[in-house]
Amino acid sequence: MPPWRGVGSAVLRVLAVWAVSTVTMLLLAGGLPDFRLQSEHGDSATRTAITAALGAGAFGLLSALVWPLLVRALLLVPALVLGLLVFFLNGSLLWVALSLIPERGEAGPETAVVVAAVMSAASSTTSTLLTVRDDGAYRRRLARLADRRRRREGTRTEDTPGTVFLQLDGVGHGVLREAVAGPEPLMPAVAALCGTTHRLTRWRTDWSSQTAASQLGILHGSNEDVPAFRWYEKETGEVVVSNRPTAAAELQRRAVARAGDLGLLATDGASRGNLFSGGARQLALVLSVSARRGRTTRSRAGYFAYFSDPANATRTAVSFVAEVFRELAQALRARLRKERPRVSRGGLYPFLRAFATVVERDVVVAAVIGDVLNGRTAVYADLVAYDEVAHHSGPRGRDTRQVLRRLDRAVALITKAADHAPRPYRLVLLSDHGQSAGETFLSAYGLTLEDLVRAGCGLPVSRRASRTPSGAEARAAARAALHRPEEGGPEQTPRRPARGAGPVVLASGNLGLISFPAVRYRMSREEIERRHPALLPALADHPGVGFLLVHSELHGPVVIGAHGCEVRLATGERVGDHDPLEPFGPGAEATVRRTADFPHAADIMVNSRVDPDTGEVHAFEEQIGSHGGLGGEQNEAFLLSPLRLSAPVTSGELVGAEQVHRVLRRWLREARTGGPRAPRPSGRGGDRLPPERVG
Repeated sequence: MPPWRGVGSAVLRVLAVWAVSTVTMLLLAGGLPDFRLQSEHGDSATRTAITAALGAGAFGLLSALVWPLLVRALLLVPALVLGLLVFFLNGSLLWVALSLIPERGEAGPETAVVVAAVMSAASSTTSTLLTVRDDGAYRRRLARLADRRRRREGTRTEDTPGTVFLQLDGVGHGVLREAVAGPEPLMPAVAALCGTTHRLTRWRTDWSSQTAASQLGILHGSNEDVPAFRWYEKETGEVVVSNRPTAAAELQRRAVARAGDLGLLATDGASRGNLFSGGARQLALVLSVSARRGRTTRSRAGYFAYFSDPANATRTAVSFVAEVFRELAQALRARLRKERPRVSRGGLYPFLRAFATVVERDVVVAAVIGDVLNGRTAVYADLVAYDEVAHHSGPRGRDTRQVLRRLDRAVALITKAADHAPRPYRLVLLSDHGQSAGETFLSAYGLTLEDLVRAGCGLPVSRRASRTPSGAEARAAARAALHRPEEGGPEQTPRRPARGAGPVVLASGNLGLISFPAVRYRMSREEIERRHPALLPALADHPGVGFLLVHSELHGPVVIGAHGCEVRLATGERVGDHDPLEPFGPGAEATVRRTADFPHAADIMVNSRVDPDTGEVHAFEEQIGSHGGLGGEQNEAFLLSPLRLSAPVTSGELVGAEQVHRVLRRWLREARTGGPRAPRPSGRGGDRLPPERVG
């Protein structure tokens, strides 16, 4: 922002606060008998207004100039006594201000205290409302608070750099490249990093391309046996939904046991807005610990710490209401324009969107800025705004472009806050997955995956289409923030399906999982064909299905495609005239083979088809921007890392969340030991692109 524009904004704020104070003073003069703004013989309305303006201006000027001196002089006064003195000191300042207007301004001592308190509240509220969109004022206020905290706690300045890992949830590699391209990029703060100090690297996700699997692997080094966002475990008879606090806690426990390590953030780390803690002791809005009660695991404390500041509360509340109305207007516009594809955006969704794009963003960004200003060694934070909106508006819709702009502002805030930190910081931006666009399976074919499965099993098909709740991360975070139980409505996935009720069909984006509760072990292909001979052909030959994964007694894990084509993963043998995995890219076979060995892989894993030209998929959920399986841009995440750090890979691809974890660990070691200061040859693993070439 040019300096003159900043000065102009400040002047406009001062004038607005002055105007509100003047009106407040006029109203109080009309309502309080001992408060007068006119001479004894009366004055015209214009003269009275001028008197009020002069009085308000004098009071504001005295408050700005004299109040800090009074507070400094009274620092030795006990806090309780000083709190009581505030009212009388404010009243004294107003009495002095009125005495500067001879023969017109007059108020009794008690009335002056009341008038001063009301005017201070009005001016403070006005000033806060005007800085709702002023990131500079917001950042400066946080810096002042952190500076006072550092002086109080004795935080020391260090030369060893800290690291901030900022996850832009759901932002794919292609979307980011487009957002930083051109002379006027959509995300200018991120574009500035791409062109000067950082390299952009694409990394390929696992088959389960969703936040729980990716973040568990990134933070804890293992996402083994996480086949999807939700899955059925036969030994317990329960459906595991990874965004439930108890499930997240269990997944974290399993990952720690497998990896033999607490996680990426175990050494002086902070985890903000994540599903998992990463071993950090400093936690805010972390789902895996949100149900615990303990001094070191109070995840909801992040909300209290943020909203205890009235300025924060006002800023976020105003933005929340604005976002709700913005979503209602955008949804109405989409209906009037008959945009396609389109999903329902009613019910609680406007509030969930506002929670994800405003409340959670503000709390997480404030927590990260606090960590930076306090010199935390490693911080990992997740901003879920883009992912939530893209599910309903599409990965490249007008709505999601607005969200990307606001995410860029958050990145700029954190970057500028690092200038005030007691140590240098390295900012790493990354995503956990991308998003693939496409019409839903239900909209494209008129039936759900569950309908297709039940028909293939010869079971009756419900006339009422079921709806899987979306907004996974935001919904879970909102429920945790409101202290709501995990299961809160009939639309949510049941925890314990009845074993005799037929197959359990679950969806994770365009990945479907089919399990048979009546059989307590993983059913083989041969047994499925004996029990339900029409099921596998009905699924594999459906035009909306790309491939199936089953386990054969004879050949081990087998991928089945249309018209009898298959891939036997244990040997690599192909059967039929085409390869069902070919449209999903060269890495598809390896990632499917890895998932096939998971103990909790479903009896039948179903991946929807992908359009080889557009990359569009058909989600089994009500989402027009989806992720969770294979196909399109959902499998292409990004990693934007400083050139001072070693290249993520020196050759080949960066594949899987567990490999990303190893890269991030290496960078933390380099920060501690003063690692490479210049980039190593990156091969195909990374690109340093000047601004005009990005995209």
